[in-house]
Amino acid sequence: MGQLGKFTGVWQRPCAAGEQGWYGSATEPSGERSELPVRSEIDEQYKWKLEDIYADDSQWEQDAQQLLADAQALAAMQGQITQSAASLLRTLQLQDTVNERLSRLYVYAKMRRDEDNTNPRYQALTDRATSLAVQVESQKAFVVPEILAAPAELLRQYLDEEQGLALYRFYIEELLRQKAHVLPAEQEQLLAAAGEIAQAPSHIFTMFNNADLRFPVIRDEQGRELELTHGRYLRFLESRNREVRQSAFIGMHGTYGKHRNTLAATYGASVKKDLFYARARKYPSALASALDEDNIPMAVYDNLITAVRGALPALHRYLALRKRVLGLAELHMYDLYTPLVAEVDVKVPYEQAVQTVLAALQPLGSEYVRVAAEGLQNGHWVDVYETRGKTSGAYSWGTYGVHPYILLNHQGRLNDMFTLAHELGHAMHTYFSAQAQPYIYAQYTIFVAEVASTCNEALLTHHLLQTTDNPHMRAYLINHHLETLRGTLFRQTMFAEFEKLVHTHAEQGGALTPEWLCATYKQLVSDYFAAECVIDPEIEMEWARIPHFYNAFYVYKYATGISAATALAQNILHQGDPAVQAYLSFLRGGGSDYPIELLRKAGVDMTSPSPVQATLAQFAQYVDDLAAVLQA
Repeated sequence: MGQLGKFTGVWQRPCAAGEQGWYGSATEPSGERSELPVRSEIDEQYKWKLEDIYADDSQWEQDAQQLLADAQALAAMQGQITQSAASLLRTLQLQDTVNERLSRLYVYAKMRRDEDNTNPRYQALTDRATSLAVQVESQKAFVVPEILAAPAELLRQYLDEEQGLALYRFYIEELLRQKAHVLPAEQEQLLAAAGEIAQAPSHIFTMFNNADLRFPVIRDEQGRELELTHGRYLRFLESRNREVRQSAFIGMHGTYGKHRNTLAATYGASVKKDLFYARARKYPSALASALDEDNIPMAVYDNLITAVRGALPALHRYLALRKRVLGLAELHMYDLYTPLVAEVDVKVPYEQAVQTVLAALQPLGSEYVRVAAEGLQNGHWVDVYETRGKTSGAYSWGTYGVHPYILLNHQGRLNDMFTLAHELGHAMHTYFSAQAQPYIYAQYTIFVAEVASTCNEALLTHHLLQTTDNPHMRAYLINHHLETLRGTLFRQTMFAEFEKLVHTHAEQGGALTPEWLCATYKQLVSDYFAAECVIDPEIEMEWARIPHFYNAFYVYKYATGISAATALAQNILHQGDPAVQAYLSFLRGGGSDYPIELLRKAGVDMTSPSPVQATLAQFAQYVDDLAAVLQA
C-alpha cells in the first residue's frame, strides 16, 4: 500500500523460504497425536504475547477511532502542503503518526488471525484492518502527488531552511527519484481505494491454503495413520522410508491438483493485479516496477538467473551423489529432502535449539546475544508450536515501538533450529533498526531482509561444524548446508525465473491457464533437475502451493540475501570486531539508505556478480567435501 513500499504504514514481513513446522504440546510430546491440538492446549510460555501491542481488543477499537481522526486531520492539509516549510513538516509528521498507528492496528489483527485462521472474530478484525488501511491510504493518497507538484528546487530550499525537515531529506529525494511513476492526486486516490480489491487473490489463497484445504491421511514409518499437514510435510519428505516420502509427495500435490482451475484463476488474478499497477505507474514491466521500489538494477535479477544456471553442473553432481548414497536406481523429486546420513538421528527440543543458537551467535558480540536471549527466553517474542488453524511456515514481523515477534511451527528437527536462527535474524534486524531509526526509516526493505536471517544460519552452521568431531554429524551438517543452498539459491532462483516467465507471458497477452502454468513450471524443474532426477508428473502443480508468488518478485531476494549473508558471515568470522561493527551498523541502518548502499557499507557489493558466484563456488566445494566424508 502507498506509493513507496519502504515508507508505507504497514510493515512487510519476511517469511521463511522452507516448509517448516511441527505440532506440539506444552512440552515436548512423548507420543504424537493423529490430529493437531487446539491453541488452548499449549502452555503460555510457548506463545507470543500480542498484549504488548494492545492489552485487549477494546484498545484496538480505541486506536482505530484515533486513526480515523488522525487521517481526517491529514486530509485537511490537502492544498496546503507546500505553502511553506512549516506546513510541509507538519504534513510529514502527521503522515508518520497515521502510518505508525495503521501499522500497529494491522499487525495486531493479522497476527491474531494467524494464531487460528478459522477464528471468525479475528477473520473479521483482519478484514476491518484491511478496510481501514484502504480507507486511510485513499485519504492520504494526495500527499505524494501534491509534494511532487512543487518544483524540486522549492522542496530542496525548504529542506535547507527548516531544521525539522532534515529528517526527511532522504524521503524527499526518494520521492523525486520516482516522480515519473507517481500519478496526479485523484488517480492516486483511485488506486489506493482499489487496494482492498487488489489484495483479494492473496487473501483468498491464504484462507484456502490455511483454513479450508485438507490433506489425506498417510501412514508414517511405524504404520500410524497421520493427517498430512503443511507442518508435517517436510518431515515426511525427510523420512528414511521411501513409501512415506512418496505418499506425502503425491498427497500434497494431488490435493492441489484437484483445485488446479481455481488456483490458476486465483494466481492469474494476482499477476493481472501486478500488471495493472505497473502499467498505471508507467513502468515497462511488473518486474521493473518491483525492482525500482528498492532502486535495484535490473541486471541484479538477470545476473542471478544467469549465474545459477551456469552452476547447474554442481547441482547435478550433488544430485548424482545423493542418488549413489541413497542407493537408488532412480532419484525422484520426493527423494531430495531425506538426510543422506541415516546414522545421525538429530532431535532438537525447542529449549535446546534456543541455547545452541545463542551459542552460535557469540561472534556477533555481547549486546546482540543479550538482546536475543531476553527475547527468546523471557520476552514472549515467539509463538512456538503448530496448532489447528495456525498459519503454516515461519516468519518474523512487528510494529514500531513494540519488540519484534516470531511465528514458528517447531517440530524438534535440526531444520527447525535453523528456522529459529533464521527468524531470529529478522527479529534482531527489526530490533536494532527500530532502536536506531525514527519511524520513517525503521522499516528495512525486503531486499536486505534475508541477509540478517541467513547470516545467522551461516554462523550456526559454522558453530555446529566446529563443535563436533563425529564424521557422521559433520556429513549431516554439510548435507544440511548443501540443502540450504540448494533450497535458497537454486530453488528460489528457479522460482524467480518462473515469476519472470509468468509475468512476461501475461504482459504479452498470454492466458495463464492451468495447462500453461503447469507446463511452464514442469519445464523449469526439468531444466534444473532432469540431468539426474526423474521429473515426477505431480511436480507440475508445485507452483500452486507457493504463497510467496502472491508477493511478486519477492523470492529472488532469498538468493541474493544468502549470497550477501555468506560474504558477511565470512567477514565476521575472519575479521572479528571491525566486521561485527560494520554488520551491526548495517542492522541499525534500517531503511535510511538504498539497500545496495547499505550492503556496500557493510562490505558486500551486490551490483557485482561476485557474491553470488562465490556462494555457488562454496556449494560446489561442499559437494566435494560431502563426497569425501561419505567416501562416495
